[in-house]
Amino acid sequence: MKKTFWFYLLTLVVILVTAFRPALKPRVLIFTKTAGFHHSSIPTGIKALVKLGKENNFDADTTTNAAYFTEDNLKKYAAVIFLNTTGNVLDSYQEADFERYIQAGGGYVGIHAATDTEYDWGWYGRLAGAYFVSHPAQQEAVLNIVDKNHVSTSHLPSEWKRKDEWYNFKQIGKDLNFLITIDEKSYTGGKNGETHPMAWYHDFDGGRAWYTELGHTEESYADSNYLKHVLGGIRYAVGDNKKLDYSKSKTMRLPPSYKFAKAQLVKGTFFEPTELTVLPNMDILVTQRRGEIMLYKNSTKTVKQAGFLKVYWKTLKSPKVNAEEGLLGVQADPDFANNHFIYVYYSPADTSVNRLSRFTLVNDNVDMASEKIILQLYSQREICCHTGGSIAFGPGNTLYVSTGDNSTPFDEAGNPFANHGYAPLDDRPGHIQYDARRGAANTNDLRGKILRIKINPDGSYEIPEGNLFKPGEPQTKPEIFVMGNRNPYRISVDKKKGYVYWGEIGPDARKDSMDSRGPRGYDEMNQAREAGFFGWPLFVGNNYSYRLHNYATNENGPSFDPARPVNNSPNNTGLTNLPPAQPAFIWYPYDASAEFPQLGSGGRCAMTGPVYYSDSYPEKTRLPDYYNGKLFIYDWIRGWFKVVSMLPDGSFDKMESFVENMKFNAPVDAEMGPDGKLYVLEYGNGWFAKNADAGIARIDYDEKKTPPAASSKTKTTGNPMNKKVAGSESYDKAVVPAIGHQQTASVAISSNAAAGKAYMLSLDCKACHKTNEKSIGPSFTAVAKRYKNDKNMVNYLTEKIINGGGGKWGEVPMPAHPDLKKDQVGKIIDWVKTLSR
Repeated sequence: MKKTFWFYLLTLVVILVTAFRPALKPRVLIFTKTAGFHHSSIPTGIKALVKLGKENNFDADTTTNAAYFTEDNLKKYAAVIFLNTTGNVLDSYQEADFERYIQAGGGYVGIHAATDTEYDWGWYGRLAGAYFVSHPAQQEAVLNIVDKNHVSTSHLPSEWKRKDEWYNFKQIGKDLNFLITIDEKSYTGGKNGETHPMAWYHDFDGGRAWYTELGHTEESYADSNYLKHVLGGIRYAVGDNKKLDYSKSKTMRLPPSYKFAKAQLVKGTFFEPTELTVLPNMDILVTQRRGEIMLYKNSTKTVKQAGFLKVYWKTLKSPKVNAEEGLLGVQADPDFANNHFIYVYYSPADTSVNRLSRFTLVNDNVDMASEKIILQLYSQREICCHTGGSIAFGPGNTLYVSTGDNSTPFDEAGNPFANHGYAPLDDRPGHIQYDARRGAANTNDLRGKILRIKINPDGSYEIPEGNLFKPGEPQTKPEIFVMGNRNPYRISVDKKKGYVYWGEIGPDARKDSMDSRGPRGYDEMNQAREAGFFGWPLFVGNNYSYRLHNYATNENGPSFDPARPVNNSPNNTGLTNLPPAQPAFIWYPYDASAEFPQLGSGGRCAMTGPVYYSDSYPEKTRLPDYYNGKLFIYDWIRGWFKVVSMLPDGSFDKMESFVENMKFNAPVDAEMGPDGKLYVLEYGNGWFAKNADAGIARIDYDEKKTPPAASSKTKTTGNPMNKKVAGSESYDKAVVPAIGHQQTASVAISSNAAAGKAYMLSLDCKACHKTNEKSIGPSFTAVAKRYKNDKNMVNYLTEKIINGGGGKWGEVPMPAHPDLKKDQVGKIIDWVKTLSR
């Protein structure tokens, strides 16, 4: 009885103390980092919001430093305010921790350009409620208050007339509670219709989100009605100021990069490797374009030649043309452990076809006599380019193989009206290689396709259900699963869902010419959930349309219609009316991409790897569960890997870096091994050559690995917060070592040249140029000698490096590098000059 009394007494004391304890003062974080347009009103807005906090019983910290977005730091805040942020402002680690913060019950306030932020992070777009798409000039307009019961709008007049910058939106959420709409009749340039929203709120993923489009101008932050509007939004986002509950967070934290390592299994051995396949015993087969089938033995860590095919790998009559054919792809049978079958795609030397064949691997050697030809397709030779050649298996042991469009993208010599990097559509007699409609857009031709067949035990094949055309359908080929491809060089199939992914290496036009020829060039990462037509050469990217072009008169015709595409080329042997064109999954030009900014800029060579499922691999060796269900993509030229998260229906949701500080030497293929590790085949930096950096790498993950010890010379930067309100924002700037004032001019030039070489090696230049050897482009030494006495050398080369384009060195145009500054290019040219001495 005594114990019960004391228990109840203690409980009563706790209740009383809790009841009379003063509530914690809410704290909010004002985040103002910009990676795009920087609003001049940001400092004014910061001052106004901090003042608002002092007057309304909440504290406000301010920062432009994304490093503050860690779980431990975010726990301090009842809400985070994105004040006129733009572009990609958080990295993958920070994004994951912010998702967890909202899921734990945190609040979000978005002001104006907050919807012009994080376009390749779908979760953020759904949190903010929409994405910015465009705006007219600043002007006065009438706002309608459609919800007078909310704390952020109850004080406003039913019609609110004010001047601001009015956004048009895309991807407007369906669960939003609109607070304010804009009357599009009251101003010019609105594109969202009668219910064009300007402010809204919603519960989202465990937290609370409020957004207002208003707040572009500095005058806004002196407007009492506007400030009360924002104050109400902050109060909504803060809610009851409860302690965050991270047990409700669903997003996994991103594995630290230091736990990953690149194990170089082979280096400097391969001569133009094209594709790999990892066998069940962890041996690896690699095809080389010139005909060798190489075998890496896991037990001995050695490489041997296991087979050889005599292939057509260079032109025989056209010495200035780069042929891309040869031994292009390899894949082991899903039941390899029992049948020892491998499949290769190659260009036999004795006939103008590309061929898919099956062989048997016996005692680590390919039995060349075991060849069973499965299918082959005509390929025009003595021309460049585009081969495809990748092989993959999907659910039900269906085999997929990619084929290129076998068309020449370059300007035709002697033709006064050239292609200039747009879609090759020259259908005049005698110009057949310049008409990609003859293959890629031809329903009766196997070029420019991804084919899908089901292999029988005897090596024959059947047509599975669901291909684009049924057997017997006139003017069609039933093997076609996807058509409208330019160069689907690497493909991958989701082992569970059956979705097909491929990188589409796109055309080279530098600028849009929508009123004449059509769009600039884009590379694509594509997804086919079912059979379809994916556009080339009538469309590219997000279904951007080319125009018919008369190469004899230089006249342009109408744009192609993606809903009703027509192939009326006289070289077309298939159907005239094609299936509706499907847009790309991901697309990016030479320039920075507005839709996918983290892909960067410069040369392009899109590849897709596997979709990773952790439950398919041993727990001890596999990659972290964080990557479960994500698609790996990569770029041969830019040398990065990314992972893509998708919504349940397969739609794009998020892109993030993978091992971003790890160096890859022109990754040409990537595959998950039986151990759940990622195996990467590196072609090496330099075309049509045996590269010293070609090889096989394996990406290992060690959960137990600890962070590297900090250098004793490293200085800490202290608290990442910037709480200073007065004045303008601070910006992170790259630190470039200055040349000492005591150094002579000659030392400075030498230093510039050394810096130029180092900078060149950090770019994609090394993929196409070598110092003393010709690659797909001229050697740097040859460039130096050609322009040694040219007074315009610096200006000419600067223009060429930044803007790209064709030149005097052959067919292949130089890619653009629009993000490079003239002073950066100048250092590279300083180094090139030294090679002529």
